Amino acid sequence: MAVTQQEIENRLWDAADELRVAMPEAQYSSVVFPLMFWKYLSDTWDHRHQEFLDENEGLDDLSAEEAREIEYRDNQSFEIPYLHPDTVQQVRASWSAILATITQPGLGQRVRASLQAIETANPDKFSRLFGSMTWTSEEVLPGEVLAAVMQAMDRTPKMHEGNMSHDVLGGAYEYLLKRFSDGSGTRAGQFFTPREVVELIVELLDPKGFESVYDPTCGSGGMLIASATLLKAHGGRGYTLSLYGQESVLDTAGVARMNLFMHNLTQFQVEVGDTLKEPRFKKQDGSVAQFDVILANPPYSLKWKPWTKDPRAIGGVAPQSSADWAFVQHMIASMDPQKGRAGVVLPHGVLFRGGQEAAIRQRVLDDDLLEAVIGLPGNLFYSTSIPTAILIFRAPGTKMPQRKDGVLFIDASKRFAKAKNRNILTAKDIADVMTAYRSSFDANGDAVDHLDRDGDPSARFIPTAEIVANEYDLNIGRYIKQTAAEQEDLGTLIDAYNIARADRQKSEQRMLSVLAAAGIEGFDE
Repeated sequence: MAVTQQEIENRLWDAADELRVAMPEAQYSSVVFPLMFWKYLSDTWDHRHQEFLDENEGLDDLSAEEAREIEYRDNQSFEIPYLHPDTVQQVRASWSAILATITQPGLGQRVRASLQAIETANPDKFSRLFGSMTWTSEEVLPGEVLAAVMQAMDRTPKMHEGNMSHDVLGGAYEYLLKRFSDGSGTRAGQFFTPREVVELIVELLDPKGFESVYDPTCGSGGMLIASATLLKAHGGRGYTLSLYGQESVLDTAGVARMNLFMHNLTQFQVEVGDTLKEPRFKKQDGSVAQFDVILANPPYSLKWKPWTKDPRAIGGVAPQSSADWAFVQHMIASMDPQKGRAGVVLPHGVLFRGGQEAAIRQRVLDDDLLEAVIGLPGNLFYSTSIPTAILIFRAPGTKMPQRKDGVLFIDASKRFAKAKNRNILTAKDIADVMTAYRSSFDANGDAVDHLDRDGDPSARFIPTAEIVANEYDLNIGRYIKQTAAEQEDLGTLIDAYNIARADRQKSEQRMLSVLAAAGIEGFDE
């Protein structure tokens, strides 16, 4: 009988919960996901091996090596090797074989050896897949706790395609990701973006069959998976997408790769490294590779070492105190010149901060690369409660005619439902944003037939000339004043303060210029 989603989720959480005596919930993922994937690989290998034996009863005349060659050609897509192939008593690096030794000392060492053996035997697929595996040390995770986790997980039904679909398996993996994120608070933001935010970005960028999709800060791989899922939901074939990701944390990159495998997505490449310092995807000439769809939720206001000479730095170099615009510059450089588009989630500060960021913002607007700014509600994320915005970019000259020489502003800050630990976007909220995004606009720039919940326009198309008149300030409150005037949340008050501060600084600068021209010195700004 097929396994239900609820059944596998409950059993997997029971296994994870065994860790409560040994480590905080924020660290569960480093243990549970490698064990879960190992069990999935082992169950799948065993299932296919039994199918091979059932279908080939007349192979007794073949040597073991000949039979193995036929099996891996016809039935197996990866190898579960023997731990010590030269010994008389051979033990395969499989879940069931190690589980049988669970009462013997050194369990963590045997688990580590098994996972490393699988990585070594399958370098093209599983190299460095299981991460650092520090949890296999007795000092980090006592053997009796590891044994309890494995015994609880073994009560989960067999994880192979004959027993459960990849939709169920992938759904269970995402359930654990969300459960760990809900329980671990701010630390979770480093690898998990809430599903509804991911869904909105993917809807906005609308990946098509056989396109390439790239996430330069891919975390657990959710945006890559959502791209394939959305394409499938729209009647396409998600598996035709070529998926690419880079992640700076080795263990998190492993989580992403396992996540993609669990969703039956095999056309992917996830690399480990600092995207800004060492982008892993490059052309033969050394420039960054280009993709059809680029999407990301990078770490906000990350302190970094600014570039000295880098062709990605259009308009200037982002300040050391914040790499926000550096990530945008990397994504712009990664857009395919014919149909490239990019979507990124960032804090509101990128819309109005001055200095080097203002110079970059000016260049991006002068080149007509920015298509839309979508203000999101506060408290959507696990890692921060501040309001954020989605910025949508298009490759030069690829905007629709009605979107050229301007920017679409959408205020979605009121569109949310309250959940236990944070706000969430509902399906209707996402649909409303998409309606605004696809709207036509009247002479005033207001979206036709698209109002906010109090009856005021919540989307406007603003010509670049008006933005230039506001000195390239992209603060949403400048352009959708009705909703801005009614909001009293902290994010809006901060926006209003920054607008007022910028206006004051401009007035003071004009005054100082007049005084200097009149020969009056000694005034400080």
